[in-house]
Amino acid sequence: MRVAGIQHDIVWEDGASTRAHIAPLVASAVSDGAELVLLPEMFATGFSMHTERIAEAPDGPTTEFLRTAAADHRCWIGGTVALHTDDARATNSFVLAGPNGELHRYDKMHPFTHAGEHEHYAAGSGPVVVTVAGLRIALFVCYDLRFADDFWDLAPSVDCYLVPANWPRVRREHWNTLLRARAIENQAWVVGVNRVGRVGSLEYSGDSAIIDPFGAVVASAPGPADDGVGPEAIVLAEVDPGRVAAIRGEYPFLTDRTRR
Repeated sequence: MRVAGIQHDIVWEDGASTRAHIAPLVASAVSDGAELVLLPEMFATGFSMHTERIAEAPDGPTTEFLRTAAADHRCWIGGTVALHTDDARATNSFVLAGPNGELHRYDKMHPFTHAGEHEHYAAGSGPVVVTVAGLRIALFVCYDLRFADDFWDLAPSVDCYLVPANWPRVRREHWNTLLRARAIENQAWVVGVNRVGRVGSLEYSGDSAIIDPFGAVVASAPGPADDGVGPEAIVLAEVDPGRVAAIRGEYPFLTDRTRR
């Protein structure tokens, strides 16, 4: 499966403007052969704690954007959206839309307490795995990347982890290292897609990448400019479950881990 990650800037708390901005980027990725397109965390609004301003109903405009793009381009497409719940808090939800009206949702299990996310967003109850054209895909979000055991638990039934993010440049080495670590230790593909741009004092360098089950970076975005901000870019690679089976067959590390 051809998978694309789009790292882009975001118009702060302005979903309509950002959706209009990224629509041609999605079209470009699909024209280059992408069958699955991944967007960053909170791709339409930015990682805002003002849920009263940005949270939407589950059938709101950002989910509809994903649904329509999937149908129009005959692809799968996903990113995270702030969604209203019955709780006083919203959820930071990874919505993955398919070409035939499919809609899968994963609520971020680990709110980023360092930024107070837990005060505004309720934690999800568990992981979500979706099979698309024979590729077994696990949905995760940003801060989840630091919780290796959640990735480990799913590894035997997963070929690829998708990780949309809003990860600041000041911790970019953590991002780059953890993406490769999750790929190597689980012998699975990892697609990490991060935003670019600036919000207040925070700079976002992007550093989006597609990493194979042996830890090789097969596609990556250009690094940040002198101002610390990364460029808008599309990363694209063939993500093959056969590569997962081959690596796990040659190096049966996962079997040894389950014997603990």
